[in-house]
Amino acid sequence: MSNAKWEYATVPLIVHATKQILDQWGEDGWELVQVLTGPDGNGLVAYLKREKA
Repeated sequence: MSNAKWEYATVPLIVHATKQILDQWGEDGWELVQVLTGPDGNGLVAYLKREKA
């Protein structure tokens, strides 16, 4: 069983820049977990995680 500790981030996604946003977070070591509709019902929010150093 792994003893990994994780940190999480929520990131609003801009439709015309989604790939750029996710690529940048990926470069920083973040892994996309899920994309859901934002709390206001309009935009999208990405949920990301990465292992704590």
